[in-house]
Amino acid sequence: MLTFLNLLQLVLYIPMLALLGQGLLFVLAGPKRDQNFFYKLLQLLSKPFTLVVRKLTPKKVADQHVPIVTLFLLVLAYVVVTFEKINLCVQIGIEACR
Repeated sequence: MLTFLNLLQLVLYIPMLALLGQGLLFVLAGPKRDQNFFYKLLQLLSKPFTLVVRKLTPKKVADQHVPIVTLFLLVLAYVVVTFEKINLCVQIGIEACR
C-alpha cells in the first residue's frame, strides 16, 4: 500500500509541476508562449489531466481557466494522498515507512 501511495504521489506531482511551469512561462514568455518549445512540452505533460477536467467541468468554465482548476484539483488530491500516507505510516510504524 505504501508503494501505491508513493507512486500516486509521483503521478500527481509531475502534472502539478508542469502546470506551475506553464503558469511561469505564461507570465515570462507572454504572447509568444505558443511558439516556446518548453511551454509545449509542459502542455503535453499536463494534457491528460486537463482533458479529464475539461470533460468534468460545465461548458460555462472557460478553456483558459481549465488549467487553474486542474492545478487546484491536483493539489487537493496530492494533499489527500499525503494525509493517507501519513496515516498509514502512523499505523504500521515510522520505521516501516523508510
